[in-house]
Amino acid sequence: MNIEQLKQEFVNIYGEGEISGFFSPGRVNLIGEHTDYNGGYVFPCALSFGTYCLIRKTNKPVFRFASINVKNREELSLDELTTPLKKGNWANYPLGTIAQFVKQGFDISTGADLMFYGNVPNGAGLSSSASLEIATAVAVNDVYGFGVEKVELVKMGQKAEHEFAGVNCGIMDQFASGMGAADSAIFLNCDTLEYELVPVKLDGVKIVISNTNSPHSLGSGEYNERVAQCQAAVDALKPYTKINQLADISWDEFKKLEDKIEDETVRRRARHVVSEIERTVEAVDALKAGRLEYFGELMNASHDSLRDDYEVTGKELDAMVEEAREIEGVIGSRMTGGGFGGSTVSLVKDEAVDTFIENVGKNYQARTGLKPEFYVAEIGKGGHKVF
Repeated sequence: MNIEQLKQEFVNIYGEGEISGFFSPGRVNLIGEHTDYNGGYVFPCALSFGTYCLIRKTNKPVFRFASINVKNREELSLDELTTPLKKGNWANYPLGTIAQFVKQGFDISTGADLMFYGNVPNGAGLSSSASLEIATAVAVNDVYGFGVEKVELVKMGQKAEHEFAGVNCGIMDQFASGMGAADSAIFLNCDTLEYELVPVKLDGVKIVISNTNSPHSLGSGEYNERVAQCQAAVDALKPYTKINQLADISWDEFKKLEDKIEDETVRRRARHVVSEIERTVEAVDALKAGRLEYFGELMNASHDSLRDDYEVTGKELDAMVEEAREIEGVIGSRMTGGGFGGSTVSLVKDEAVDTFIENVGKNYQARTGLKPEFYVAEIGKGGHKVF
């Protein structure tokens, strides 16, 4: 759907008048999974698809929410902006973001009409919720003239996810959606929010995203359980080393102390996180040095750790990765995102892309009964005004 069509849809819903439009992308994480809420490093990039937010300030004391993707609409008075809707309602994502402005004392004394359209595949693990939150944050910040810095908008999006969607996510998804840059990935320290834009130079290689069409849902409880298990590991290690989060311990030190974590499941969860943080640092160094083959090896090791120690892959993601690794010209392949369904990300040599899509698609469908979708990723820029 193009911009003119979106404008017409807005007019059809809300009537004629001035409209402003904003866009915020989805993301794919190249490596560094389930490290963000442990204060570790991640390495995501923004994608060229995401969420559009069209908005018009009004003189009415209500906010109205509509989506081209979802049928139900919401209308809320100004004094209802800090109260979550029923769990599972899509409007909790933009509402939760607006609530952060209210809670921080920004003057929202008049309402607005908002309409959303997303072309991030829902449930693909490419962060459709974060793109919805950041699109809202950027739009409200602009049309109300609040002048909030982009990093603060990113934090608002994360809080919306915590408070209105009930998912104790780290900062990665919102950060990538807000701060992404074309042709670069973000090497982000999720503890300090220090980051570096690293050019993604993949001569003769494409990033291919494979959507398993086995939807993932971070609201299912498994995600929050992993967060709790990581905290349990920190608590078990505290008597032996100075640690407040798993990012505070090196891989070498962890190997000496891991037996102090008596619960075997908790130990494996921590082993993944600490080793993944080290893999992410090595992967960024490898990319900068043009060592794509080693980058691919680290991607493979990341998936295997997520499968064996963190147990967030499942049969569909594993089948997709296994079939990908059978294709000559695949440098590396791993799940991306929260897991429990969703997508994989693979580095594929140009001459192998067509074969990859055909053979992996056919073999995956034969194994799972699900028809996958493939996207050759284009790296886009973070949330911004479109018109």
